[in-house]
Amino acid sequence: MANPRPPTIDPVAARHWHRVAPATSPWLHEEVGRRMEDRLQWIRLEPKVWADWAPVRGGLEAHALVERRYPQAQCIVHETNPAHAQAAQQLLAKPWWRRWSGPMPRHAPVPDGTAQMLWANMALHLSAEPEGLLAAWHRALAPDGFLMFSCLGPDTLRELRALYRALGWPAPAHEFTDMHDWGDMLAHAGFADPVMDMEHITLTWETAPRLLQELRELGANLHPGRFGSLRGRGWRARLDSELAAALTNGEGRLALTFEIIYGHAVKPQPRIKVAGESAVSLQEMRAMLRPGRSNPG
Repeated sequence: MANPRPPTIDPVAARHWHRVAPATSPWLHEEVGRRMEDRLQWIRLEPKVWADWAPVRGGLEAHALVERRYPQAQCIVHETNPAHAQAAQQLLAKPWWRRWSGPMPRHAPVPDGTAQMLWANMALHLSAEPEGLLAAWHRALAPDGFLMFSCLGPDTLRELRALYRALGWPAPAHEFTDMHDWGDMLAHAGFADPVMDMEHITLTWETAPRLLQELRELGANLHPGRFGSLRGRGWRARLDSELAAALTNGEGRLALTFEIIYGHAVKPQPRIKVAGESAVSLQEMRAMLRPGRSNPG
């Protein structure tokens, strides 16, 4: 790919958000995880080992749904944020009276070629190096294993973006990648048979402060051109007023659109490459084609 990094994600801001993101599962992530788990009914392979990539932010309730679907499968929980890793160990631990029903989760990096399914809910759109992340997922999967992921798409927050443009303000969020581009990146990372689909979810709130609070729980503005200083109280008051005027729907609630992208792809069996040293020389080929004759001296 010509551009391995999304042009509107600041890698410094992305690393900062990764460090400070709260160790909670936002409601939207849980809902998306529930819908993605429902898609597993169409997958014939039942993994014996599956990996959950960043479940604390991706959705602990969604994790439980997948665990219930594959009760005898070994789960590897992968968290790179230390606070989230600690929370995962506490929140995903089975009580003693349930441990007989299936294996305990392993909290560790996913060994290469181990997982028959890798589950990654609502993480990809926050990565400053998505191709590197897709490559890591590809390495973690066993041949014929499959990837299930979700992320935000470009229609997300379209009403808020339009409002900020009309007011002449910098973008309220970084741009989100189109599902067709994700399909291309999956193929580039070595995945086969990528299947992409999307849907729109509209969330509503009673007030502008509650809307902004939930947006902060979902993520951060990683756009390199975001406003670089602190805003004053006057600006915040105006923002609340502008949001109420521009986003109020017919029911008197503030509404925002979220585009949800779902992706599925398979890690194919490796292709057999014939090493140059195993090539048959022309003389050897002639000798094999003329049985009974001695090799030329």
